[in-house]
Amino acid sequence: MPDVIIHVLTEEETHAALPTLAEILSDCVEGGASVGFMQPFGPEDAVPYWQGVAAAVGRQETVLLVAELDGRAFGTVQLGVATMPNQPHRADIKKLLVHRDARGLGLARRLMDKAEAEAQKRGRRVLVLDTATGEPAEAIYERFGWLRAGAVPDYALMPDGRYCATTFFYKHLAG
Repeated sequence: MPDVIIHVLTEEETHAALPTLAEILSDCVEGGASVGFMQPFGPEDAVPYWQGVAAAVGRQETVLLVAELDGRAFGTVQLGVATMPNQPHRADIKKLLVHRDARGLGLARRLMDKAEAEAQKRGRRVLVLDTATGEPAEAIYERFGWLRAGAVPDYALMPDGRYCATTFFYKHLAG
């Protein structure tokens, strides 16, 4: 596996990385990933989203992780830790994104492992996520030991406008 470094970004680092983060998100949406956005979706369309993430990082509501390969970011995932008062033990995995140029290199696994470690550092022991049913990410989460909770038909739209079901997963962390 190539030399991959996983970073947790601060608000300032997130702002500095906006062009790269926008390119990763745009590439994933243009590649058909159902992550909340519709095609066409260029990097300039992604900037406002990442500005909001930067603000959430600054408020300590989100932990943003980035995977770098040879000094360039190719993947990212978020850990949502802004939960209701009766859920201090839980966190949400959001927007696992790997640029198409870097798929198959283990970045998703490394990002998820680091997100789980960050969750444990923050006292979180139950993680949840959702993904488009039948898409490659669904199988990835199962390989990573996530458990299927169920699916909701017609929950969202694919980037091209087709309806898609969404599968919800959870994982209990040790300790």
